[in-house]
Amino acid sequence: MGPTANNWEKNLMAMQKACKACKAIYEGNPCPQCGANEPVESFKGKVAVVNPEQSEIATNLKIKKKGSYAIKLG
Repeated sequence: MGPTANNWEKNLMAMQKACKACKAIYEGNPCPQCGANEPVESFKGKVAVVNPEQSEIATNLKIKKKGSYAIKLG
């Protein structure tokens, strides 16, 4: 039997990390958004930005590129 949805989500979150420099959520190294190699394993909240030029949230979080971002680093 395969993992449950809850276990799958936990495993996915364990693989993801956030960039300390730009808060982008990614897997692997370096950060695909800014190129930094400063991963943070713990983060809270997640926002997906599709159109940063027209997004108030992206403006408030100082996000300039499309992608998934952590709201708060842990």
